[in-house]
Amino acid sequence: MKWTTKDIDLYLKSKEYVDTAIVPLLPVTFDNNLKKTVEIGEFTTVLSQEIERQFKGRVVLFPSFTYSETEGIESSLSRLSSWSDESLTSGFKHLIFITSDTTWKQHEESLKGSLISIPTLPLEHLDDRLKQSMLQDQMKGLITIFMRIWQD
Repeated sequence: MKWTTKDIDLYLKSKEYVDTAIVPLLPVTFDNNLKKTVEIGEFTTVLSQEIERQFKGRVVLFPSFTYSETEGIESSLSRLSSWSDESLTSGFKHLIFITSDTTWKQHEESLKGSLISIPTLPLEHLDDRLKQSMLQDQMKGLITIFMRIWQD
């Protein structure tokens, strides 16, 4: 379910079946890495939307958690911890963070959920059919990861 009023109405009616929050982690910058940062964000967003589509009825796709690279990881972790605490106390059993920013992998143990870090695929010059094919390939591996998380 997406973070929309229509889907949240559905979530409120079927809350007992929806146990997973998906949180995309997106960096924001305006320095020399702007294009690479946007590429990371674009891929993470598209992948998160595909995950939501595949697991609709079991997951809620939260708004993206954005952070500045100049903010510092400690500040980002603190803010993300607040999001995590609120999500867990409101009834979500699983928090899954999706990103293509490898920085998070170094801080995975500090997260109050599972981190899925996937290398960015360059979507910029691909036609829609090829993009969809690549996303489906990614989803095959992700389904296994989600099943493992849900079994714990």
